[in-house]
Amino acid sequence: MNDKSVKAGVIFALAAYSMWGIAPMYFKLLTSVPTLEIVMHRIVWSVLVLCVLLVARRKFSQVLKAIRDPKIITTLSISGLLLAVNWLIFIWAVNNDQLLDASLGYFINPLFNVLLARLFLQERLTRLQLLAVFVALTGVAFLIFSYGQLPWIALVLATSFSIYGLLRKKVTVDSMPGLLIESCIMLPFALLYWLVMDTSSGNMLANSIDLNITLLLAGVVTTAPLLCFTAAARRIRYTTLGFFQYIGPSLMFLLAVLHYQEPLDVTRVVTFVFVWAGLLIYVYDSLRIYRKSRQIYQK
Repeated sequence: MNDKSVKAGVIFALAAYSMWGIAPMYFKLLTSVPTLEIVMHRIVWSVLVLCVLLVARRKFSQVLKAIRDPKIITTLSISGLLLAVNWLIFIWAVNNDQLLDASLGYFINPLFNVLLARLFLQERLTRLQLLAVFVALTGVAFLIFSYGQLPWIALVLATSFSIYGLLRKKVTVDSMPGLLIESCIMLPFALLYWLVMDTSSGNMLANSIDLNITLLLAGVVTTAPLLCFTAAARRIRYTTLGFFQYIGPSLMFLLAVLHYQEPLDVTRVVTFVFVWAGLLIYVYDSLRIYRKSRQIYQK
């Protein structure tokens, strides 16, 4: 893999995670639209955009091949449900001034991945990885103890996306065809909601042009970062790509505190400090393992 390809991969990775990080700014434009309706539009227009892209790139055959396998369809049905839950909770959190909790969920997500890898993939955890998980969970426990309630938004986002990633890891389907199949499985429910529910913005013929354009962009908002992510994954090591994943929640955190001025009290600061400490331990350990593997490879 040449330097030019690696540099391009880094640029694509930065673009993907930056777009995911600033996605709340898009959803804030739709605060007047019910959350379920935004999810519905996201599903409908994602299907359209993905179909066009797969046909243009002559990769629609991958979709046809995948849908012939009952196991793949079953797995993608479950992962599609998890994705819908993730989208629903994330959009609701953004539009109800809970972006800090959403960012916390995506900070915790990598550490949940470590736990799931140990439980379901039988991957051995290093002592530092165990310490990282313990430190982060201590921060969550402190939040629960202080407020007397679960940070459910963060935990639902982290668990749903971690299990989603685990399921997709076990399916031999590329990200874009897989997302199209997941979206198509969700599509009948989205269309049923559109037909049955009488909402203020459901009739696009009665909406303003600005609102309709914003709703149509839901497909682009969903697929654009995924395309960049896929392009990055082809050009750089997956381990390297993992270090970029903290850009998204970091941007969300900054947007929540600096732009949308969500309250950041002492309890939340302490919780984030614990979670960030756990992530630093995890990143340090990942770098250590990565350097060792490179040294062995070079020998």
